[in-house]
Amino acid sequence: MGETSKDSASVAAASEAGGRSAGSDAIVPRRRLGADGPQVPLLSLGSWHTYDRMDFHDAVDLVTQAVEWGVNLFDVAVYGIPGQRPVFTDVLFSAIVRAAGLARTDYQLSTKIWLEGYPAQSLREQVERAMFRAGTDHADLAILGDIRDPDLDLARLAGDLAELEKSGLIGHWGVNNWSATAIRTIGGHALAAGSPGPQVAQLKYSPCRRSIADGAPFAELFAAGLSLQASDVLEGGILAGKVAPAREIGRDPGGVRERIIASAPGIAEVAADLGATAAQVCVAFALSHPATVSVLFGATKVSQLADNIGGLRLLERVGATALRARLVPFYADREVVSPEGP
Repeated sequence: MGETSKDSASVAAASEAGGRSAGSDAIVPRRRLGADGPQVPLLSLGSWHTYDRMDFHDAVDLVTQAVEWGVNLFDVAVYGIPGQRPVFTDVLFSAIVRAAGLARTDYQLSTKIWLEGYPAQSLREQVERAMFRAGTDHADLAILGDIRDPDLDLARLAGDLAELEKSGLIGHWGVNNWSATAIRTIGGHALAAGSPGPQVAQLKYSPCRRSIADGAPFAELFAAGLSLQASDVLEGGILAGKVAPAREIGRDPGGVRERIIASAPGIAEVAADLGATAAQVCVAFALSHPATVSVLFGATKVSQLADNIGGLRLLERVGATALRARLVPFYADREVVSPEGP
């Protein structure tokens, strides 16, 4: 699993995806999403306000190069709150794809399904609107947002998701930061509705945030076929050295962000000792989890994308056991966040 590896297994897996990512030029290997999902690249690009901050030409160059290197899974969604300034990162993505000359078969699209307005707003209406903004008619993957209503009807939700799958509006679905119990529950309802159920859990995972993905409740789910998509692996850039990021970053479960900021210099020292960058160390750590199917990160420069791809070679060179041992001191949410999840 190296940065430039082109072994037959990787090439065959990349070829399955079709489009520009296929063939011997695809340097990022692919893995099966869950038990029933498609092959996806080990690295994927997120878009949480990313394209809003970029020069358009730079964004086209980034997406074009990502696809050429086999990083053709894009997490694109409507990231806006009613009453606040509208954002257009998903609309920009549709224009970026056109300017890059990409066909729909050249890339895989992951969207978010927010649950705050459900069921008053149907899932179908939400996804159709999101696809209209993204300039396509379907998502290969849909990730359900956080559960904020304890009375959410998971049986109804599973049935509605099954209908979206049957209609072809979404290919497969997963969840974002759900508890292990909620995943098991909706999985049972999904099977009853004729759906294979959740294929992936998108979880915060880094050398500092490990309690959930490394805990026993999720280990059982992973053993049953659920995949992990690691997100927030750089903690909004903090673990790559940007200890005072100017932009908005994700939530802070357990209130451990100050401890994570304090860990950044130590992780940088480990990286220097390994002849790598801090970003590569964090990406390699996330890839070292046996259930990881893809590591999701944002990038605004081709150089950042290339640096993160270097995490593949680092993991191959150092090995998962040795790398994880070096990073034990930075485990910030141990016994702070429940391994069961939210």
